[in-house]
Amino acid sequence: MNAFALASVIACGVGVALAWLRVVPALAGFGLFALGGIGSLIAAVATVVRLLRGRAPSLGGIVALAVTAAFVASALPGLGMPRINDFTTDLADPPAFTHAATLGPNVGRDLGYPAGWAELQRECCADVRAAVLPVPPAEAFARAVALASAMPDWEVTHRSPESGMIEAVATTAIFGFQDDIVIRVRPGANGGSRVDMRSKSRDGQGDIGANASRIRRFVDAIEANG
Repeated sequence: MNAFALASVIACGVGVALAWLRVVPALAGFGLFALGGIGSLIAAVATVVRLLRGRAPSLGGIVALAVTAAFVASALPGLGMPRINDFTTDLADPPAFTHAATLGPNVGRDLGYPAGWAELQRECCADVRAAVLPVPPAEAFARAVALASAMPDWEVTHRSPESGMIEAVATTAIFGFQDDIVIRVRPGANGGSRVDMRSKSRDGQGDIGANASRIRRFVDAIEANG
């Protein structure tokens, strides 16, 4: 079991390292990390049983316990989240991706908002909403561009003041997962503006809440700035 535990721990570390160095695709690195995490969990359970029986744990078992704690912590944000990876502030009329469809990884992919996901989003994330700003659309658009450009893990790939559309790509720091983002600025009530947003993962089916959290942070930030 000591060898199994150490092998699982190493698999976790190698998966993270290879993805972080961009040697392998994000999904491959995450897959190796998850496989090692499951192995570490098995080794951790065996270590706990060993301790309960009054036997000293192996080095591999001790390390597996620590890795399992980190592995479980990384999965906690996804508890209770539906297996969807596309969230929007406008469920009736989600902002559409246009420029994103021309990017290499997206060529040939369907970037439409999946039918049936609106109800799933309502059930889990009713608080995901559009930003409402007391400024004209032109000023709201400028603020949205400035904020998107300042996001450390975003790259703005397209902006159109005429249509009020902004597109960007967010890349996670460790595994390098990429999510496509589209922001839409339209006139709101009383001369103000409504800023809608959509965030969609390129990989996997679930996203452990990452896209919904990204939208919340953006909406809170742009409203806090006026």
